[in-house]
Order: sequence, then structure tokens, then C-alpha cells
Amino acid sequence: MAQDRMTGSEILVKALVDQGVDVLFGYPGGAVLPIYDAIFQQNQLRHILVRQEGGAVHAAEGYARSTGKVGVVLVTSGPGATNCVTGLTDALMDSIPVVCLTGQVATHLIGNDAFQEADTVGITRPCTKHNYLVKSIEDLARTIHEAFHVAKSGRPGPVVVDLPKDVMTALGSYLPPAKARHRSYNPQVKGDLSRIEQAVDLLANAKKPLIYAGGGVINAGPAASQLLTNLADLTGAPTTLTLMGLGALPASHKNFVGMVGMHGSLEANMCMHDCDVMLCVGARFDDRVTGRLDAFSPGSKKIHIDIDASSINKNIAVDVPIIGDCAYVLEDIIKVWKSRQAKCDGKALASWWDEIEGWRARDSFKYTQSGEVIKPQYALERLNAHLKGRDDVFISTEVGQHQMWAAQFLDFEKPNHWMTSGGLGTMGYGLPAAMGVQVAHPDALCIDVAGEASILMNIQEMATLAQYRLPVKVFILNNRWMGMVRQWQEFFFGGRYSESYMDSLPDFVKLAESFGAVGLRVSDPEKLDDVIAEMIATPSAVIVDVAVDPNENVYPMIPAGAAHNQITMSPDEQAVLDAASTDEGLALV
Repeated sequence: MAQDRMTGSEILVKALVDQGVDVLFGYPGGAVLPIYDAIFQQNQLRHILVRQEGGAVHAAEGYARSTGKVGVVLVTSGPGATNCVTGLTDALMDSIPVVCLTGQVATHLIGNDAFQEADTVGITRPCTKHNYLVKSIEDLARTIHEAFHVAKSGRPGPVVVDLPKDVMTALGSYLPPAKARHRSYNPQVKGDLSRIEQAVDLLANAKKPLIYAGGGVINAGPAASQLLTNLADLTGAPTTLTLMGLGALPASHKNFVGMVGMHGSLEANMCMHDCDVMLCVGARFDDRVTGRLDAFSPGSKKIHIDIDASSINKNIAVDVPIIGDCAYVLEDIIKVWKSRQAKCDGKALASWWDEIEGWRARDSFKYTQSGEVIKPQYALERLNAHLKGRDDVFISTEVGQHQMWAAQFLDFEKPNHWMTSGGLGTMGYGLPAAMGVQVAHPDALCIDVAGEASILMNIQEMATLAQYRLPVKVFILNNRWMGMVRQWQEFFFGGRYSESYMDSLPDFVKLAESFGAVGLRVSDPEKLDDVIAEMIATPSAVIVDVAVDPNENVYPMIPAGAAHNQITMSPDEQAVLDAASTDEGLALV
């Protein structure tokens, strides 16, 4: 009937609402003005106006990571779409579900180098899970529903839908989600039972078991994190988490041995090297975790649970591959374990834990806070103390030394409370990500742990915080360097500090005030607690400029291309470890 006909823009808005979208992050432009007009005429979708399209994608990532829902972005054609590429790649690397709606010139102009035309589908093909160009109004609703299905199913990821302007103004019919089932993309969620039984056999007979879990556990929902905790309790196995997996097991859990990888704990990395059975759950054996591939966990049998079949045997050959959703597979492993009344070898497990406690006693995150200069580790240790016992805290980070210290010194008891750029390492991620989290959780305490270099990458989003009165706190560890760049130049380039010193930084207090936020500065260790307390108590957005030791490095560190047992410790701990390595055969350098 004629009254059932809708414009493309109206169809788009209805499809978003039917998909459960309540907020989208975007920036208008010529090609998407019909969509913005449709948004203006409704009250179900809230639009957050960012200050640069890259910030919109990071905000959608923060929203998605903290809620488990799909984050939605709306940008115009040409530069609006190309500005999203970094965020889309970031979401792809870290498996974050995002649907990015991009404007496009009218269909008859595509390929004519029209004003603000770009081959968005071609440009974004390598950095999205899937993308679409909608050429007909009759395909629009189905495409939007498919995009959400693809973004959130299986291994989550970003999906781009390119929307020509004439399709948005054309009249067409709406297709509800129930009639738009995706015919071909239905990822396997249940694991093969015979392989699950093999995994249980290996775990039950292990002398030195290790559970290694990643962001896939968090993507599988809160149930998966609880099941991971249950499995750690049942087996008694030490459990390590990747950077993206922090919070999947409570930091206070007795089996947690810390983060694994290049800047992970000594005990986690040595467990990974020396274990005899490794259960990898929702992680992908990336290079920052494995180190040197031919020396990776040389004596272990490996079990790998992942919903993405392409991740299995990609970097590391495994003995028992299990394709499926982490929650479903963990549930079945626990069922089989209980039905068999399986138990690990108690004597062997006790001996394994004795060995682990020996590594743990060396305190691989050890540092010394003395004198008048704030150590960055101390700043985060004190921040952590102020956050203890609070359930409403969400942490994002930028990328660099501060990111690694945050992972080391902040405790995460629950999933979905830690937002960081893991795979791509995107400077500028933390502020807009915290913004997206704050939109999703308006009453929560959202803190972006930042470096003075990274924060300037997307500092314009402070204006978004001001417009929407979002009380995000920015906690800058200011060492006046691109800290991780300087650290690598010190270690591997003879101390030739090429272009890594920040020589003309703004006054962050005045900068905060110019955006209507509160600016605080501290350089005295004795005043640090008071400033942190003031930051937390302030009801508006805050930037805290913490002057920290410019010469501090992140330890421990596994140099690129080294094995897990070739780990560099802090100078304070090195002498002890050098002596120990002679007796115990550890290649600790």
C-alpha cells in the first residue's frame, strides 16, 4: 500500500531501532543529510556528534566493548569514510562489533570522481569483516539487518554499509529483521564432543597445566567469564590472560598468574614456556604473546578453542583444535569433567604451584618509589587503591608505556571494564573510547589512562565531552617522551632518540579549562593521593597531568624475537635473576 512506502533514510532509522540501537556516533556531511533529517524527526535514536570521524569509530568500540552490543557509526562520503579506516582496522584486529554507515554519492555518479566520492567498499575491504554497497532501495533493510548479524556473530568485527544518497531519498518497503535471515553466514557455536573429550583427557593427565585466555572469552558474554572461573577452580590450573582478556578471570582469583606476553608477568611467561598442557581459550597466539615461534612452549600439548576457524593453526600448530563459541565449549568441558569426576594429579599440581610461587616471589613488576619524582607505576598503584571495591569503574587507555603499566598495576575483577587497543596499537584510542563507554554508562566512573603524546591524537573529543556533559576523567602520565618509542630507541638503537621527545606540549590544565573541564596537575608524590581523590570526586570531565619519571622503562620485557624464558627484568631485580639463572637454567637476560 502507498502509505507503507518509506524513504531510504526512514527505512534505515527503523532498521536501526529494530536492531536495538539506542545511540550512534557520527558527523554529518552532504551525502548523509537525508539520514540526519530523518534522525531529527524521531526520538528513539540518540546521536552523539563527535569532532572527527575516527573518534566516532573508537567511541563505538568503547560502547560495544563495555556493553556487548554492536556500536554504530554514521559518517559522510569521501573523507568522512576514509577517516574511519584506522578505527575499523582497530576493531577488526580486536574483534569488536561495529556497524559503520557511510554516505556515498548518488549511484549514477559512482566512478565519475564526483565531489567527496571515494571507493569506500574497496578501501575498507581489507579492514572490515564484511562490507556492502547498497544500490537499490529494496535491498536496504535486508542489508542493514545482515550487517548487524555479521558484526556480532562468530568472531565479532566491523561491517561497513555504503549508502548512496539517492537510495536514501528513494521510496521503498521495509523488511523486518525476522524476514531477513542471513542464508549463508551461521558460525559454528557448539564444539565437537570428541575433541572436547580429548581436551579433558589431556587436562586431567597434565602435570603442569596452564589455561591461557583472551578477548574471545569476553566477546562470548559474561557467562563465558564465569565458566572460565569455574574451570580454573575445578582444575586448579594456573590461568593467564592476554592484554585483551583482562577481566575474564578476576584479578583476585587465586589461580591468576597475571598477564602474559611481551610485558606480562614473569610467572605467566614462565608458565607458558614450561607447561605440559596448554588450554588456549579465545586467544589467537599473536606475536606479542608467543615471542619466538620455534621456541614457544616447546614441551606442551596445545588445545585451542576459537570460534574463528581461520585462527586455529594459523600461528601455532595445536594438538586439539575446537571450533566453537567459548561459552558453549567451556560449558561442555565442565560437563565432561564433572561426569568423569576428573581430577588433576594433586602432587604434581602442588609441585607446579611451588615452582610458580618461586617465580611470583621475584616480583617482576617491582619498582622503587623514592625521592621527589613520581614513578609512573606508583601513580597507577595509587589510582588502583582509590578504585578498590568499586563496581562502576571502566578503564580505557591510549597506547604506549602507560598502557602496559595500566595492564600491570590495575586490577580488573569483571569483564567488559577494560578498553584498550591491543592488535593495532592505536594512539588516540583511549579518549573517544572512554567517551563511548560514558554514553553507555552515564553514572559510571570512566577513566582514560593516557600518555601526553597519545592524548593529543584525538584531543578534539574533549569538545564532545563538553557538549554532552560526559564526565570522563583523563589521567595523563606525562614523561615528555613518546615513552615506548624512547624505550626501544634506548634498548635497540644505541640511545639515538630520533624524534621521540615531546618538545612543545600544551599546558594541560589550561587546555582542560578551555574545553570547560577541570584541569589538575601534580608532580609531588605526597600530593598524588589528594589529586586522584579530587579527580574522582569532580562531577565534570577532568584532565590530570601527572609529571612522572621520564627515564622509567616498562619491565619485564621479552625482546621481539625472543622466547618466553629470555625475559629482561628491571635493573633492581636483574642481579638476583642472573644468579638464579646459573642454578636453574633460565635464560633470563
